[in-house]
Amino acid sequence: MKMSFNHPYHMVSVSPWPLLSSLSIVMFFLSTINFLMNLQYDLLLVSFFLMMLLFYQWWRDVIRESMYQGEHTSYIVKMMKFGMILFIMSELLFFISFFWSYFHFYLAPSMDIGMMWPPEGIKMFNPMNIPMLNTVILISSGATLTYSHYNILKMNYYLSKKWLMLTIFLGIYFSLLQWYEYNESLFSIWDSVYGSNFYLLTGFHGLHVIIGTIFLLICLIRLLKLEFSSIHHFGFEAASWYWHFVDVVWLFLYLFIYWLPFN
Repeated sequence: MKMSFNHPYHMVSVSPWPLLSSLSIVMFFLSTINFLMNLQYDLLLVSFFLMMLLFYQWWRDVIRESMYQGEHTSYIVKMMKFGMILFIMSELLFFISFFWSYFHFYLAPSMDIGMMWPPEGIKMFNPMNIPMLNTVILISSGATLTYSHYNILKMNYYLSKKWLMLTIFLGIYFSLLQWYEYNESLFSIWDSVYGSNFYLLTGFHGLHVIIGTIFLLICLIRLLKLEFSSIHHFGFEAASWYWHFVDVVWLFLYLFIYWLPFN
């Protein structure tokens, strides 16, 4: 006997993907730690491939629910937007915890680090070189993404695809410049509390840029398949919110990590 429900909620069917994806994420981070400690990347590549495969399966089911089963009503989309807002707030608190550690030592350096910030022997990056270029890149990417969203609302999907591809290119360019910056660095994560705070803050931000770039790449694939419309494109909106959040975090990083201590 088929049961009917008199409510606007979408009852998700039983799925193995949340549990398996969570386990794959744990495996990926453990393999990342193993890579950083022992420089062994075999397990890292396997766990990354497995994580992406499980994410693909999960996202495929969500797209099916929205595109072909008609489960994502206006009320469901409203709740998904609320969930995305809560997720971004949790990410904000994640970065606040690291900024808290940074300001603890920046505003009142202890005797253990010579009562100075940055500690003696740390050669900082010039904020007017790669950090400034990365700032221009991220601000520009926010503008190109906003224009891409604008063209979706105007149903000009050709221009939307072009500006979204440019945004993805800028995200990849940012990551490459950060990789180059790390290679040119004269201090490491083990060099005093400054090195630890610097690499944790910029490294986790860089990871968020990579995740955001993948997010936007998936949106581009869906846009090429005409899966977005001017009134139903929450996946694009969620990616856009996430990317703008990453942009704002970088502005604080540039101001407090690169520019203020240098001056």
